[in-house]
Amino acid sequence: MKLSLEARNRGDVIVVHCHGRIVYRDEAAALSRVVDEILKSGSKLVLELSGVTAIDSAGIGELALLQTWADERSAEFKCAGANPMVRTLLDLTNLDSVLQLHPSLEAALESFREEQICADC
Repeated sequence: MKLSLEARNRGDVIVVHCHGRIVYRDEAAALSRVVDEILKSGSKLVLELSGVTAIDSAGIGELALLQTWADERSAEFKCAGANPMVRTLLDLTNLDSVLQLHPSLEAALESFREEQICADC
């Protein structure tokens, strides 16, 4: 299954729902295009991965690149809902130490709220 991407606003956070494969060529490139456009205009982004059925080394590399772009733009980038297979690959490649991973979309959104409360402390 090809990768389909759907971006939605959740308050001041943009959530990109990913369904399908994040693999070499078109799928990884499409993800980069969408995230690049979002990072130009927004500073909070969650990549919702629960619908990802497969990811290869190009997809892993793409996630690392997206984190780099977010860091360069002082944006907050989080991933949510990775299934056990995707999560295992992120762990094995140590990308789990680079990305902010959350078990669910709601947990990722809540982490933004917690950061905002702590900023007011």
